[in-house]
Amino acid sequence: MNTMVALTLTRKLAILADAAKYDASCASSGSEKRNSAGTKGIGSTEGSGICHSYAPDGRCISLLKLLLTNFCIYDCAYCINRSSSNVQRARFSVEEVVRLTLDFYRRNYIEGLFLSSGIIKSPDHTMEEMIRVARTLRETHLFAGYIHLKVIPNAAPELLTEAGRWADRLSTNIELPTDSALESFAPEKRPSEIRTAMARLRGKLDEAAPEKKQARAKKAKFAPAGQSTQMIVGADGANDAAILTRAAGLYSGYQLKRVYYSAFSPIPDASSRLPLKPPPLMREHRLYQADWLIRFYGFDVPEIVAGGEGGDLDLVIDPKLAWALKHRQSFPVDVNRADRELLLRVPGLGINAVNRIVASRRHHRLRLDDVARLTASIEKVRPFIAAADWSPGGLTDDAKLRQKLAPPPEQLVLF
Repeated sequence: MNTMVALTLTRKLAILADAAKYDASCASSGSEKRNSAGTKGIGSTEGSGICHSYAPDGRCISLLKLLLTNFCIYDCAYCINRSSSNVQRARFSVEEVVRLTLDFYRRNYIEGLFLSSGIIKSPDHTMEEMIRVARTLRETHLFAGYIHLKVIPNAAPELLTEAGRWADRLSTNIELPTDSALESFAPEKRPSEIRTAMARLRGKLDEAAPEKKQARAKKAKFAPAGQSTQMIVGADGANDAAILTRAAGLYSGYQLKRVYYSAFSPIPDASSRLPLKPPPLMREHRLYQADWLIRFYGFDVPEIVAGGEGGDLDLVIDPKLAWALKHRQSFPVDVNRADRELLLRVPGLGINAVNRIVASRRHHRLRLDDVARLTASIEKVRPFIAAADWSPGGLTDDAKLRQKLAPPPEQLVLF
């Protein structure tokens, strides 16, 4: 057992920032644009960006990512901050989080705050403390930067409403891909309570959304960047088909902005039911690629997982290429005739490239060189398209095509 000792703010920051690293669902994209220039306050938020990652334009931007505390009354087997874990504990006061956020922002280190917490005393008490942070930043300091709050699933409905008033985004972690796994590894958590919280947030978001075309300029007053969730990958035995099926259901049922996939990281003194090694990081990457295909490319889950084996994605090649290689009868696709939905299924053609192709072919028939100028992946594209001066012939059915298009194996770096 850890005894409570006085900790400096710097030490608390080291402990609670490190403890927050396991939560991946901290994107800042999709929020309303705000600027503090006219309010004499502090902070601003842009419409894109991911904590300690990269915005679509390549900028690396960050949020101050913290736990309010790593004390927790729950004993989730997969969590390093579970009640039975022998880790050093720390707890911020509301005022300390506010001060850190403002100090980091003034130094231009961050563009906003991502705040989660272990469960202290009760779900309601924990949610109230996080709300106090956001409300103090907004009301007292006129902070206009981005704020993301983690929702405690069985907190009172009025607290969820209050959280959405101050935060840009709310997220309720689904934790594990299946209800049975969550009930086994986190007995204090109820899958139904998590879904209820998501449904309540969905209802509030629907209420806040403009209902008529003339109201488009109206900004939503409730969590304008929507809600997201996270699933841990590799802690239980769920395959990629189960993970993506759950994600697809969450997107359709709750209109989530994002589902985040977090590779399980082995923790000290873990339950013997948990794996000793983490899953390959490539698995997490392939799930994100598959997620993109579901949301933007018109693929469904059975199609995507059919590109792999046994319900898991192919770790060597991306899921769109894996699907195409198993459905070669659908190719080549004529870039001058095919509709947009079919072009989106061509390996190497992204949404922007497809939009450029559709726009360009209105003016002239496209040749292979024209397509090459519209995409950065022409070598991957060539076997799957026909153009005015190009037919792949037997290239589409080449038995060695997978080998030719697979990325080279990573080399070990010794120095």
